Amino acid sequence: MAETEAARGLPATIDETSVLLADHGYVSDRALATVLFLALRMGRPLFLEGEAGVGKTEIAKVLSQALGRRLIRLQCYEGLDVSTAVYEWNYAAQMIEIRMAEAEGIADRQRLAEDVFAEKFLVRRPLLEALEPHEGGAPVLLIDELDRTDEAFEAFLLEVLSDFQVTIPELGTVRSETPPIVVITSNRTREIHDALKRRCLYHWVDYPDAKRELRIVRSRVPGASEALTREVVAYVQALRREDLFKSPGVAETLDWATALTELDAMSLDPATVEDTLGVLLKYQEDVARMQEGRAKQLLDEVRADLKAARG
Repeated sequence: MAETEAARGLPATIDETSVLLADHGYVSDRALATVLFLALRMGRPLFLEGEAGVGKTEIAKVLSQALGRRLIRLQCYEGLDVSTAVYEWNYAAQMIEIRMAEAEGIADRQRLAEDVFAEKFLVRRPLLEALEPHEGGAPVLLIDELDRTDEAFEAFLLEVLSDFQVTIPELGTVRSETPPIVVITSNRTREIHDALKRRCLYHWVDYPDAKRELRIVRSRVPGASEALTREVVAYVQALRREDLFKSPGVAETLDWATALTELDAMSLDPATVEDTLGVLLKYQEDVARMQEGRAKQLLDEVRADLKAARG
């Protein structure tokens, strides 16, 4: 098995998985590296839940880059159906084919039906596309924000995730010879059914601790000074302990560090923090609460903690 995995370019150990992610800018903890390694090793879909902005989608993107595989993304939304997710027929081209057949006097209905429902008229959507052969190995299929869909679509996914196949009534069953690497994400706005979860390996992606978030910012925003990086991470960590409608995720931490670097900030000051709160917080109620003096107070607390930590 190990030789097969190596031949396919997949990491052979948990440590290799962690290094593979880190080499492409994703700093993972041991638990995530372990479940990702097992998902790759066992050929099972990986189901990732967590708050928005903690890096769930980024895992699939980085995995695609690291393995040199094509990334196929299905962005979920309310009302998503088979014609958008799997396939549909090119009706305009089919009508032209029918008109041409009529003009040529072709009256054989069976032959006409076979011609009209040939593969050349099939429009492949992400799920069907992910089941087809790809140069360089099976693609990474990202099913993003599954919780936005309804239970009917969730039930349809069971066939895909169980047997890596889909059934097209006019053509038959399309089965993948080499199953794609599947990453499913959810922000948990609703519960996903157990039947689907059982087909996956599961991991909750939480906010990183200060140590790991420091490594993330250093990796993704190398232009930020060390002092600024430490203050940004400490401030965001403290902000997540506040009673906010929506705490900032890692994505917001990186955006804030980048924004402050663009402003040539070398460290945090009360005015700059208040002026850039919109980068960190996305709800007016949260911004207003921090602008009532709490932003400066929190900065003073963060600086005192950092000073105490330095001894």
